[in-house]
Amino acid sequence: MKQKWIKKLIRQRFAAILILVFQVAFFFWFVISGTRYFPYLAVVLFGLSFLVLLHIASSRIKGAFKLAWTYLICVVPLFGGIVYLIATFQSPVRRFRKTSIRITDAARTLYMLHGSSRAQAAKDYPHRETQMRYMEQRLGFPVYTDTEAEYYPWGMPFFKALLAELETAEKYIFLEFFIVQEGVMWNSILDILTKKAAQGVEVRVMYDDIGCFMLLPSDYCAELARRGIQAQLFNPLKTAVAVNLNNRDHRKIVSIDGRTAFTGGINLADEYINLIEKHGVWKDAGVKLTGSAAWSLTLLFLEMWELGKSMAAKTPAAVSREQFLPFFPQQAQGKSKSGYAIPYGDSPMDDENTGEHVYMQLITVAKNYIYITTPYLILDDSVISALILAAKSGVDVRIITPHIADKWFVHVTTRSFYRELIAGGIKIYEFTDGFIHAKTLVSDDDAAVVGTTNFDFRSLYLHFECGVILYGTPAAAAVKKDFLDTVPQCIQITEQACRGNVFIRTLQSVLRLFAPLM
Repeated sequence: MKQKWIKKLIRQRFAAILILVFQVAFFFWFVISGTRYFPYLAVVLFGLSFLVLLHIASSRIKGAFKLAWTYLICVVPLFGGIVYLIATFQSPVRRFRKTSIRITDAARTLYMLHGSSRAQAAKDYPHRETQMRYMEQRLGFPVYTDTEAEYYPWGMPFFKALLAELETAEKYIFLEFFIVQEGVMWNSILDILTKKAAQGVEVRVMYDDIGCFMLLPSDYCAELARRGIQAQLFNPLKTAVAVNLNNRDHRKIVSIDGRTAFTGGINLADEYINLIEKHGVWKDAGVKLTGSAAWSLTLLFLEMWELGKSMAAKTPAAVSREQFLPFFPQQAQGKSKSGYAIPYGDSPMDDENTGEHVYMQLITVAKNYIYITTPYLILDDSVISALILAAKSGVDVRIITPHIADKWFVHVTTRSFYRELIAGGIKIYEFTDGFIHAKTLVSDDDAAVVGTTNFDFRSLYLHFECGVILYGTPAAAAVKKDFLDTVPQCIQITEQACRGNVFIRTLQSVLRLFAPLM
């Protein structure tokens, strides 16, 4: 049965890709043929590229994106300008952005339904007040207390905790993941979801179509519906070229009755719990929130659910969110024994770059150390400057990346940043046992981030992401311990080791140049 749907899926995916490739090829053929028979068309296209370059120079996009587009247009001026216009001003892209912003704005006030503990948190951690104020006043993500945060340094304990919590669901279960794949992990979860749906619990599952590109049958949503589970694909692959296919749902969220929520880097596939070996030992991380902070992750799910429904139906989806609000007593006053948490979401549609700002604020105020784990290290100049300035100011800056690559060209690009960072005083380590997929940052014993955002352009600027900032929680201390426990399983990279040969250095320079457009 599985072989049958895999063959069907391959045929469908191959047909869609073939149609997309044909459209791109036809576009280039049309332009080349047109300029051959109408020489003045080439002059028009060159002029258009020049005007686009002027527009890019005056725009407010990130400098790395400006450079990448500028080089691309200079290399292929006949096509570059029109490609940029298509990528930027397509009707589906504008509609996608407009719908996303509308949904986010409609939900903004609901985040504060449990109140906020920002005033007390700012007294307890005054050097973190600027970040708290930005997250709450600018973005609408409140500071919560009365929330227990538990950190999981590996996929298997995360998985076991998730199974136990799913069994307790009484009202609803929401799951949102980039990757879902049949196997021990997902099938164990699916059995519980099916049982809970039969008991009257509302179960919703959303997964990203590109993330599950060759992993699930094309009619899998219908299969889940037969089990009583509401399901939808996010931003499914279409046969028409649309740049918003670049904007993937990279979030990992589980909400159970709005009282317990999970997030982190762990997807629902067996390599994440090391039941199968894909790139050696798979090192990942996640966090569980029990208490009022789970509401923010619940709302983030509901926003994405509404966005997916609206885009699929091409009409606004009627969504009620307040009905899912769990009751909690008023948040306690006075110093919190459990610390504070700020769950947050990041959208590529609002130009706010929330994930980058969360990391940057923690980097710029660090006094003693910054420890980072990330599978990819492809950075904007502003992040590089902040990390190097911290290191030059006496802050112990360390970064762990994988030694075994999952995508060779991304790994080569990641290593192209090593020389500059090491020269700036930053210690770079590579996890030698396999692939480290965790996305964490911990600083100065009182602040940590666990989430889905990699230190690369795609996560920071193109994907929908989420995470949790933790202040003064035992979980923040656990993130630090996990980092220090992982260092002995790594090799430290030296300047000498990352020089490479002429071919590698040239390839890295080219890949790094176009990294923002990958």
